[in-house]
Amino acid sequence: MKIAIVAEGSYPFVSGGVSSWIHTLITKMPEFDFTIISIMPSGSRTTKEDWRYELPVNAKSVKVYKLEVEEQRPICPRLTDENREDLLSFFMSKDTSGKAMRFIGDTSIMGNPSGFFRSHEFWEIVQTCYKEEKLQSSFIDYFWMIRNKYEPILHLLQSEFEEYDLLHTASTGYAGVLGAYLSAKQEIPLLVTEHGIYSREREEEILKSDWIPMIYKSRWIQFFYFLSQLAYHRAEQLITLFHKNAKIQERLGAPKSKQLVIANGVTLSDYSLKRKHFSDENPMQLGAIVRVVPIKDIITMIYAADMLRKRNIPFHLHIFGPLDEDKEYVSECENLLNELGLKQCITFTGKVNVQSKLMEMDVLLLTSISEGQPLAILEGLAAGIPFVSTNVGDCEELITGGAIDLFGPAGFIVPPVNPRKVAESIEKYVEEPSLIELHGRNGFNRVKHRYQLSEVIERYRSLYKEVGHEKQWQE
Repeated sequence: MKIAIVAEGSYPFVSGGVSSWIHTLITKMPEFDFTIISIMPSGSRTTKEDWRYELPVNAKSVKVYKLEVEEQRPICPRLTDENREDLLSFFMSKDTSGKAMRFIGDTSIMGNPSGFFRSHEFWEIVQTCYKEEKLQSSFIDYFWMIRNKYEPILHLLQSEFEEYDLLHTASTGYAGVLGAYLSAKQEIPLLVTEHGIYSREREEEILKSDWIPMIYKSRWIQFFYFLSQLAYHRAEQLITLFHKNAKIQERLGAPKSKQLVIANGVTLSDYSLKRKHFSDENPMQLGAIVRVVPIKDIITMIYAADMLRKRNIPFHLHIFGPLDEDKEYVSECENLLNELGLKQCITFTGKVNVQSKLMEMDVLLLTSISEGQPLAILEGLAAGIPFVSTNVGDCEELITGGAIDLFGPAGFIVPPVNPRKVAESIEKYVEEPSLIELHGRNGFNRVKHRYQLSEVIERYRSLYKEVGHEKQWQE
């Protein structure tokens, strides 16, 4: 079976998280041939030298599609009245059934971006949208908002693609729209796995942004929820990692009949439980398995470390993760270290072999402001190390076990952006070191019972076979 994995802003150019999940999925199912369709932002580096992974032998190729539109010789649209009605619904973020998807990728109907977005047809559609929304703002600003939202989609869907037997997107958003379009065009099944809730993550970013005028923020937010609904509508199965996110998907329009929960997993044999714990002679070793980017909120971690030092608690914090994704944020973190005088207490290691480093850690930290079901927590718990984590995504259930807990806490849960609570939780381990072993054992047993990688892979293998083309198996 020829399977296309559609990834947005991740594999194979970004380490950790979703990328690690995709790499593991491909590696563990050598009987399938995979193509990676990698959707990347404008201006990103996407040569083979920029790969962060050595591809498995069954990953046959990487096809890169950038969300940037280059000027072309214009091809003008040839739209019927029905096409115009469908496009109007699409541009108003109402066409969740995807009627316009039948022809958006067809240049003989739609024209190309250089032709369509300069056409009289587009001008009339924008005028109608503007009147229906009853806006009092600048029409020209509204015109450019519509164009900026939909031009990358038109460019993406009009790219050239190979034929596949099955599509599997690792998110909604642009990846989900492309998956829905190719699924309809090639008449093949689509699977969607959401690690976090893509549309809600974009909403958080838009609300904090300063480049979108306030009057248009709600329309950009609605746009990304609309893209998710297009993927939800077309998908054969919608997979998320935990039940809380499944409920959110359902509220956002995901049909309950299509939903599945398949958690992340790890292989216990990859980790060792033999470690030295801190003592009067050995400062507490704190670790964080994170990409150094704003959503991981390393700043909160640094301020918590400053509080520990002021309380005369001996420690060293090791931040394991790549430093090349957001150099401006890395500089901000380093400047804060210098300002607080913490350079002797905190080390940014860059990307390392985390498994070998875990044996040296006493407690692990995660201070993210948004997460899905972090592999970092599963990796730490599989090594028998307790966690102090913010209450985002599925972190609370991973650490406390949730309503069906059989084992007891594997750490402490704290509110996001709260350095004091992080520091106080770490101090509890200093005051009662036996908690480290107790919480570590609880976490190990929970992973062993509920988060085994072998079971995750078998569920995806069965799903691929179930929804894949029957002709593949008949042949």
